[in-house]
Amino acid sequence: MTLRNAVKADCQRLLALIQELAVYEKAPDEVIVTLEHFEESGFGANPVWWAFVVEDEQGVVQGFALYYIRYSTWKGQCIYLEDLLVTEQMRGKGLGKLLFEAVMQETKNRGFKRMCWQVLDWNAPAINFYKKYNATLDPEWMNGIIDF
Repeated sequence: MTLRNAVKADCQRLLALIQELAVYEKAPDEVIVTLEHFEESGFGANPVWWAFVVEDEQGVVQGFALYYIRYSTWKGQCIYLEDLLVTEQMRGKGLGKLLFEAVMQETKNRGFKRMCWQVLDWNAPAINFYKKYNATLDPEWMNGIIDF
């Protein structure tokens, strides 16, 4: 397995994996981003997201961690881990650990004091994974969303 930074050529595969994640999270119709918008957002003049990918021996991306910079008025700049996914057939082989720790290291390399993310309350495998890192999973905050 090879861990590397995502490149624009990975975007189509990343979108396929994002759709796989949406199916797993019981929201298959929620992914509406276009390939063009996704590419521009990550590799245009002003990127707003970055990602690490893990590819197998054949060069097929089997997992990714997509993150961006978020600002906390209490903590300053933070890394927000938007998505962490390993394909179903590759789970349990250490790819999630590799990706998660790469984002943790990126947070430290940038001099940020916090990395944050969300996890669905029914996703026991993910919750157990994060608990291995002594992560705080805060049940007090509710997500607020307005779609336009």
